[in-house]
Amino acid sequence: MTQSASIPTTPFPRFHLALPVTDLDETFAFYRDVMECPVGRSDTRWVDLDFFGHQLVLHMVEPEDHPTMATNEVDAHAVPAGHFGPILEWDAFHAMAERFKAHGVEFVIEPYIRFEGKRGEQATMFVKDPSNNHLEFKAFRDINMLFATDLDAD
Repeated sequence: MTQSASIPTTPFPRFHLALPVTDLDETFAFYRDVMECPVGRSDTRWVDLDFFGHQLVLHMVEPEDHPTMATNEVDAHAVPAGHFGPILEWDAFHAMAERFKAHGVEFVIEPYIRFEGKRGEQATMFVKDPSNNHLEFKAFRDINMLFATDLDAD
């Protein structure tokens, strides 16, 4: 595991997220090789990653200690209640979907468009890492609509 040489600069606070993983090597390889996350510090039971400018830490846990994932129905999909992920630029979202396909990553929810033609139109897709942590990737046609509702319309 190598040290990341870049320190991202963003106009907003970065977050820190620690995830439980049941296979550190396999899950680390997913984030490093498929997601192309630069690597930070590491030890025998954890590793830091640069996850789109945020600090993601993979922490090794025993399989029986990994939390279960409940779901909620959204747009007729069983959306994992516990999930996280970046909001990408529109083209970067589609490039990520193609990268997942090229690496044989199975979609939990295939890429699709929500609120098509409406305020907040967005692309979304779900995958899971090798330790069953769910990730949602989004992209907005207009990032200014990130928190928009139909009530905001003039």
